[in-house]
Amino acid sequence: MQNIKMIIGLGNPVLKYNKTRHNTGVWYLEMLSKLYNKKFIKIKKFNGYESNIIYSKKKIILFIPDIFMNLNFLPILKISSFYNIKLSEMLIIHDELDLEPGEVKLKNGFGSNGHKGLKGIIQAFKKKTFYQRLSIGIGRPQKNYVTSDYVLSPPDLCEKKKIFKAIRKSILSIFSI
Repeated sequence: MQNIKMIIGLGNPVLKYNKTRHNTGVWYLEMLSKLYNKKFIKIKKFNGYESNIIYSKKKIILFIPDIFMNLNFLPILKISSFYNIKLSEMLIIHDELDLEPGEVKLKNGFGSNGHKGLKGIIQAFKKKTFYQRLSIGIGRPQKNYVTSDYVLSPPDLCEKKKIFKAIRKSILSIFSI
């Protein structure tokens, strides 16, 4: 977390999709901001919601793009350009099909593992840059479920409890609150 200047919670438009699995990154930032007693403000020029926290005596911007997952790179490019923040100075929080609900994994790399939101961000920054990402497990759909329908549906109560418990535990361990 030493070089992180911005934390981004990936998702789809907040008002319509906030209860869906694909907005797990948004849930993370909402919980983090509440623990710091901060509120998000809609910033039209960035097409997203912005807040900030002070961590280790430095300001970290919290950003939630308010656009579809595969277009998250557009507002991220705008805000990162405005604040002069490189991809390597961001922590990107996102949902992860390859992790079970309740599992969290912090990674440092330059791949996307097939996640379309991450793929767009990597392509937008136009070079292989190491960046940090926090993957929050949502599990894979059952065989009769289409993946896009799965990520755009709400988790069941048991899954939701596991996901929120993992988010809280992750925040407490990373931010030592």
